[in-house]
This record gives sequence, structure tokens and C-alpha cells, in this order.
Amino acid sequence: MKPYTRSIIELFDGKKRFLIPLYQRQYAWKAHPQLELLWEDIERSVARLMEDRRSLTPHFMGAIVIAQVKTFGKELQAFEIIDGQQRLTTFQLLLAALRDVAGAHGSSYEAELQKYLLNEGIMNDPLKERYKLWPSITDRRSFVKIIDPNVDTHAFGPPPDDEADVVRRSVAAHEYFKEKIAAHVITDEGFDERRFEILFEALKEGLAIVSIELEGGDDPQTIFETLNSRGVDLTPGDLMRNFIFQRAKGMGQVDHSLLVDTLYERHWLPLDRTFWAQSASRGRQSRSRLDWMLTDHLSMQIGDLVSVENLFERYRRWLLNVRPFPNVTAELESISATAAIEKQLFDQAPSDPIGNFGRFADAFDVSTAMPLVIYLATDPSASADIDRALAILVSYILRRDICGLTTKNYNRLFIGIIERLRLAEGNKLDVLIGYLSGRQSDTDRWPDDVEWQRAWLGRGQYKGPRQARLRYIFEAIELAKRSALNEDIAIRSTLTIEHIMPQTWQGSWPIPGFEVEEDDLDIDPDYVLKRTERDAAIDRMGNLTLLTHSLNASVSNGPYFVKMPAVRAHSSLALNRDLNSYSEWSEETIQARGIDLFNTARGIWEAPIRQELQGQPFIEENVALPPSGTKCRFKYGGKEYSGVIEDGHLVVQGYTPFATFSAASRAITNTRRNGWNDWHLLDSGGGWTLVHDWRFQQAVSKLGPLNL
Repeated sequence: MKPYTRSIIELFDGKKRFLIPLYQRQYAWKAHPQLELLWEDIERSVARLMEDRRSLTPHFMGAIVIAQVKTFGKELQAFEIIDGQQRLTTFQLLLAALRDVAGAHGSSYEAELQKYLLNEGIMNDPLKERYKLWPSITDRRSFVKIIDPNVDTHAFGPPPDDEADVVRRSVAAHEYFKEKIAAHVITDEGFDERRFEILFEALKEGLAIVSIELEGGDDPQTIFETLNSRGVDLTPGDLMRNFIFQRAKGMGQVDHSLLVDTLYERHWLPLDRTFWAQSASRGRQSRSRLDWMLTDHLSMQIGDLVSVENLFERYRRWLLNVRPFPNVTAELESISATAAIEKQLFDQAPSDPIGNFGRFADAFDVSTAMPLVIYLATDPSASADIDRALAILVSYILRRDICGLTTKNYNRLFIGIIERLRLAEGNKLDVLIGYLSGRQSDTDRWPDDVEWQRAWLGRGQYKGPRQARLRYIFEAIELAKRSALNEDIAIRSTLTIEHIMPQTWQGSWPIPGFEVEEDDLDIDPDYVLKRTERDAAIDRMGNLTLLTHSLNASVSNGPYFVKMPAVRAHSSLALNRDLNSYSEWSEETIQARGIDLFNTARGIWEAPIRQELQGQPFIEENVALPPSGTKCRFKYGGKEYSGVIEDGHLVVQGYTPFATFSAASRAITNTRRNGWNDWHLLDSGGGWTLVHDWRFQQAVSKLGPLNL
């Protein structure tokens, strides 16, 4: 490694080329602060020249690292830029701006400056070799047009489709320098040749850079990391890209381009597009999509948690210690495979199961599952069942969400499943289902239909940031409710979650029997009980639906006889057509509709394997009532009703014996109810068990133990 001190002019003196590898990031300097700071350095050098030329000492502007590339025949001497491409590109743009200002005013410096921008004389390929600096492909067209305004840029290929109208920063930098130079050399009397001469001299004598030229035994990557990984604002993606492609060094060039560039164009150039530069949020962190993708990729590969902050160090250590790939090509192919899946997750196409999972993950804030999804989609032994595997994950997460179970263990849970699947023999999907079905604790169990129905009907779901989750659920139910005779209509409207009975129900939705306002109503125990029951029912699933925002706003708090005709008239959703079957709306109808929605949901988001074993349905209508002597109770309207099982019937004092729990509930309440969700029975331990749970356990016991 040999360091040299060179001025900006000396860097580009003589016939030579500086090649920017395609894998290096595109030109990124902005007017503030980088270009402003450089111009301030130039102005200070000019001021010292004008005050006392003898006191002028070069102002150092950092270092560049270059490595000579082997050339043959008439090929010009060439150097690969290891570090410093931002500075070198900026210097070329500055010199081009000086040339253009000089040319605009007929100055002889135009021809002088051209020598530091373009090579002349004999060369192998003038189209490429005439440029002192050969930029990466993303900047090439705009940069070449600045250096050589008369060139036909079609020779360098079409602009990327997603960046055809992008104003590149190289163009902005060139304009910035032209404005600054013109303001400096043009006075009230016109162009000042003397001021221009001093400005040129300042670049030649007053500003210097350290050029570090590598030799055969030097390690470019170590030098690059030393210069850039401590304090310079490089993203994890920038560091990983350079780490990968520096290890592909020594491949040489062909047709005056580095061979490593072929790898870059195939595998990393797509990742340098604007799509991957866009910011995405996970929890409280916002990073580029590229950084999230690479974090998921490494987490999937090593089967361990990786934070975006330590992504580069973890990747570097893994590559060097484990050596998981035979070569850089295989390494890049692996990243490309991950990127293809993650792009589907970001695109969220409704007809694509992977895209649908991306939409689900955004709604339910479960980006922690992404490494597992990537594994399932890219591992050949698992990818054939990707659609069903994703459906299992959605069911597992969604059921836990409805039940209010914690998400704190998800990151370790999903990462741990990857290694379990890698080591498992046989069908990976069966292993995934069996493992999730066997979880028992609150932190990781997959709720069965009993637990899920209890939460679906009994927990308020409309609260906090849950609107996106509820919209996902109701849209899925809407699609499932459409019969084969319905048109295949996509949901294009922006729909919102609406309460059928409004949260502020007191004004227009009086409780039956308490329609007349009384001064002491709030202390009436019967009214207080009814009000408590209603407040609890408002946010339950049975009271929620989807409406357009405008329809929601127009009918939001209106009374039932006004609201429901408007909904029926203007909403074409199957969800809302079903409301025609209800002539009034109360806590009981909320419960009934909740059961209807649940029965549809149960067909969409499947239960753990124990409930679907051998095709056994969940509802066992033929399960007999509990044994004779079993005590039962039912609370309704502030009263408790007691009963006992006698000879296959439920006997409740004051009523004719009932053959089913539902018959008892309907007779007592004069409503249509599912008695299995009303009655509790006294178990052998002295506790009360919901008969729905008891019935399920009776059915499961007939199936015998599972071999998971």
C-alpha cells in the first residue's frame, strides 16, 4: 500500500481511467452539507492565494483507495476505486462545471480543463476509455452527458424503468457548482478571467487528497471497513454489498468493464433501485426495505435473532467462520431468492398468497414471522406447500390475537421453528402443524375453537390500533360469504369498521323498558345492569361491520330504524345483506350475529390439529347432556337460574324439563340463543365449567391420544 499526496488536478492528469464498480452505491452527495463544505474549502484556498501566495499550504480533503487493474495492448491504465468514489465523482463534476462556465464566456480555460475530463489519443475503445471516470450504471447516463454533452447516451442503454424521470444528484451537483463558480467570477463588469485563473490555481495548489494505491498483498475489504465502518454514514446494506463484492475481486475486466460488474448487474443492481430504498416501519423502527430484507435473510440463514443494527457484523462473522457458500455467486443467488419473496411480501398482491401474508403481517404487526416465511418459500423441501403453510401461520396468529394472547415471544418462536424444520425428516408442513398444535402455554399455544369462540363472542375487539386487523378479518369473511352465484367483485372502496349499535348509544338507542328519562335512572339497579351489559357488547365482533367512510359518517350514530335502511340501500356487501334477517338490534342479536360470523371465520382460519383429526367436526350435536345429578346454572338479566340434569333432561324450577340447553335458554329469555354458551355445570373440583367446553372435552376424549 503506497500513499501519495495529489491535488485535484493531478489526480486526473495524464491518460488514465478510474473505474467505479457497479456494486458501490450511486452518487449521493447533496448541496447540504457535502457540496457546501467543499465549496467553502475552495473559497478559503482562493482567499489565501489572494492574500499571500507564499503562505498557501494544501488543505487535505480526505483519502481515496484505488487498486490498479491489469490492462493489455492499447487499453489505458485503469484503477478500480475501492473507496472514495463520492469524492472523485464530485471532483469531476466540479471540473466540468468550471469548463462549462469558461466555455460560456469564451475563456481559454475551457480547453485546458477538458484535458482533465477526457482522455485523448490512442486507446482500445474510445466510447468508454475516453472518460477519466467510469461511473456505476445508475449514474452513467447522466454523468456522461455532463462530461460530454454531445454524446449519444443511447449507446449506454435505456434508463431504468422506475427512474426514467428521476433527476440524478450528479446533475444537481453540476448545476450547484456552475452557479457558485459563475457568482464568483462574474462581476458587474462581466466575466473576470483573473478571478477564474485564481480559482483554477486553488484547485491545483490549495486542495489535496491522499491517494492510497494498493499493492498485490493488500486486503481491499479490510481497508474499506477501517475507513467506513466507524463514523461514516453507510447503511448495513452498503457495508454488506461492499463486503460481498470485494471478496469477488481479482476477476479482471473484459470489454473494458470489470467482470465483477456482471455479478452486480444480475443480483444487486435490482436491489439498488428506488423500491428497496423506500422506508418501511417495523414496530418503532424505520429502515430501508433493503436493510429489512437483508436482516430477514440472515435471520433465516442462521436460525437466530438478528437486529438491523448488528446486521453487517453478524453477516461478516457468519460468512468468514461458517463458509456456507462455495463462492460469491451462490451467496448472491441466495440473497436474490430472499429478495424475490420479500418483494412479494411488500407488493401485497391480493391474488398472491405470499403477498396476502404481507398484507396480513402489516395489519397484525408480525414482521417477526418474515424469516420463517422466507424459509418456507425458498427451501425446496417446504416450498411446495407454501400456500397451506402460510394459511396455518395466519390462523395461528389471528386466533391468538382475537383471544388477546401475547406476541412477546413471537420473534424467538418463529426463528426457532426454522431450525426445527431444517432438522426434521418427512413432510415439513406436517411438522409445522404438529409443532404449533402441541404448544400449551399462554405465550405460544394455538387457540382451539372453544377458546376462540369464547373470545370472539365475549371480548371487546374494537380498541387501540386494531382497526387494520378487524378490516382484514371482515374483508376475509365478506369474501367467504359470497356464494358461487355472486359476481367476483373486488373490494376497491376504502372501507372502515363501523359499530352497528353506536358507541354513543344513549341518545338514539334506548334500552327497552327504559325509554322514558327519569331523574333517578342512573341509580336504578336494573338499568345499571342493562347498561353494563350493553356497554360490554358494543365492541364485540357481532356489533361490527364494514362501511365506506362516507356512509359511515352519514349514519354513524343514527337510530336503528334510520341507520339500517340506509345500510341496506347503499351497501352491497354480503356482510350487510345478512343484517336483513334482524328486525331489531339488541345485545341478543349482537350475540346471534357474532355466532354467525364465527361459524364463517372457523371455516377460513383453521383450528389446531386436535380438532380436525380424521375429519372430526367440531360441533358434535349428538353429545348427550351431562350425567344425572349434575348441577347447572345460567345468569341472565341480573338473575341466576339453577337446574339439575335428571334422566337426560335439564330441570329448571318453574319450567317444563328441557331436552337441550338451548331450549332452556330460549324459554327463559324469549330469544334465540345457543345454550351451550350460556350454561355452566358444577364439576368434580367444585368449579363451574362452560358446557360448551365440557362438550368439546367429551368429543375429544373419544378420539384418543394424538401422536404428534
